[in-house]
Amino acid sequence: MWGFYAHQQINRLAVFTLPVEMIGFYKYHIQYITENAVNPDKRRYAVEGEEPRHFIDIDVYGDSAVYKMPRYWQDAVEKFTEDTLNAYGIVPWHVNLMRYRLTDAMRIGDVKAILVLSADLGHYIADANVPLHTTQNYNGQLTGQHGIHGLWESRLPELFSSEYDFFVGKARYIDNPQLEIWNGVIQAHEALDSVLNFERKLTQDTGSDKKYAFETRGNATVQVYSSDFSKAYHKMLNGMVERQMRKAVAMVGNFWYTCWVDAGQPDLDKLIGFEFSEEELEKRKAELMEWKKKRYESREHESE
Repeated sequence: MWGFYAHQQINRLAVFTLPVEMIGFYKYHIQYITENAVNPDKRRYAVEGEEPRHFIDIDVYGDSAVYKMPRYWQDAVEKFTEDTLNAYGIVPWHVNLMRYRLTDAMRIGDVKAILVLSADLGHYIADANVPLHTTQNYNGQLTGQHGIHGLWESRLPELFSSEYDFFVGKARYIDNPQLEIWNGVIQAHEALDSVLNFERKLTQDTGSDKKYAFETRGNATVQVYSSDFSKAYHKMLNGMVERQMRKAVAMVGNFWYTCWVDAGQPDLDKLIGFEFSEEELEKRKAELMEWKKKRYESREHESE
């Protein structure tokens, strides 16, 4: 998963790619769609079946598997079994399932479902665009690079995304969403070698006393990658994090728009007045604060 900050930014920025027929509804609910971009992460270790929806360890299926893997769920099940697929991650197939659900919610005008599914779909699409979500070595644990996951997709966006250009143009209709999300996985996986190799080289050239620093997060003091190390790594990646965030923003907008078109282009302006109850909002706020607190205490995200 992207970090807390990046997930929220991706969902928020995707709203501004939408056409006039959609943007009124999504802008009215932009706070919900932004804040709840991390809901799937909060469910990840609490809800059975949630964890594999965030990644695909494509390299376990053999050489060049990212190009050869069955794109459609039933074909993949017939070849590998459902248990195997769930063991190694199902993010591209789950994105397509969520796309169907959001389309149905728009078709029947279920406002609550539209908002929940839009926020969740944005999360899974963003995850599919992270290189380290396409490998068994998701946190560098197999190559002595433990913590690289949090460095790439949390630390770097937090430090440098204010400098990124997020103008990605208007959302477009996707002719084949299942192939589209797989193209995202392919592009992310193709960047994996650079993610790992650049960090390894920089670590060799940097003393451990310069690689890490300590920061206060809430009431806790945590070890983080130093600003100098992060800046050097970011420079070596030559815009990769920005490119992947831009791809995620554009793809989220494209999927939302495609769902709307496939639903028959319903009048979303008629649904603008919907509000979650105070009880629901307070519950979600409490869940969010608890998740943030636990995350800063354990830094579980970096060792996911």
